[in-house]
Amino acid sequence: MPELEKKFGSLDQAFQKMQQGSVKATRTLLWAGLLHEDENLTERQVGAMISLTNVESIMEQIIEALFAAQLEDTGDTENAVAPDPR
Repeated sequence: MPELEKKFGSLDQAFQKMQQGSVKATRTLLWAGLLHEDENLTERQVGAMISLTNVESIMEQIIEALFAAQLEDTGDTENAVAPDPR
């Protein structure tokens, strides 16, 4: 995801920021993940989708999506356990 590398330096750094509770990092990760659906989508539009009532759920879903993508790359789906987002 070149968008994340431009903003954070790496996907790992973006993920670490999100785990530290950064709503900005969460917004950016969600935005980057949604770009394939609408390449004109802005971070501001995605930010409007996030609230205090759904931010934790969004973080969990981002972690699950990143974990699933990583498993697809490695092919090890039998022993997979998603990390706890907190």
